[in-house]
Amino acid sequence: MNSSPSPAPGEPRQWQRESDTLTVVTDAKTDFWRETHYGFIRDNGHAFLADHAGDFTAQIRVQAKFSHLYDQAGLMIRLDDRNWVKFGVEYNDGKAAVSAVVTLPHSDWSTGPFEGDQSIFWLRATISDGILRLQMSPDGKTWPMIRLCQFPQAKTYKIGPMCCTPQRAGLRVTFSQWLLRPPLIRDLHDLT
Repeated sequence: MNSSPSPAPGEPRQWQRESDTLTVVTDAKTDFWRETHYGFIRDNGHAFLADHAGDFTAQIRVQAKFSHLYDQAGLMIRLDDRNWVKFGVEYNDGKAAVSAVVTLPHSDWSTGPFEGDQSIFWLRATISDGILRLQMSPDGKTWPMIRLCQFPQAKTYKIGPMCCTPQRAGLRVTFSQWLLRPPLIRDLHDLT
């Protein structure tokens, strides 16, 4: 993986990086969440983050077999423990769903139906001028928008793959095709 994301904040016991591929097996009771509805703070999920100066587009391919409540994997953008985003797939209500949590400093949570093969997908996050755009692709070719929101501007962002399992251990996730580059500026309805 270029830009060499490093494990933080909760380094998993089992992980391996080979060339363009990162494989992680989640530890038990890991999560990222701040206060909303549940009242607790969890900041021990697995995230492999690289520093990036200024605006960016990050993209990654994710493979996992989600099967237990709140199994999740995707991308994280982090300023600190009170300002972050996790975005990807999360298992709830008996199936995998598109999921985004934006924390500023309280977590919100939005979900939606997941189309296509639930064990493989691509994610893209773009930050430009304080605006965050999240996109998900079933094939790495078409990129419908999942969310558009404000996110604090920063000189440096931490960005990279994320996974956690609040209810169990043992979700095996493979991340590949990691890209981190200047922001793609496109029309909101451009699916490429």
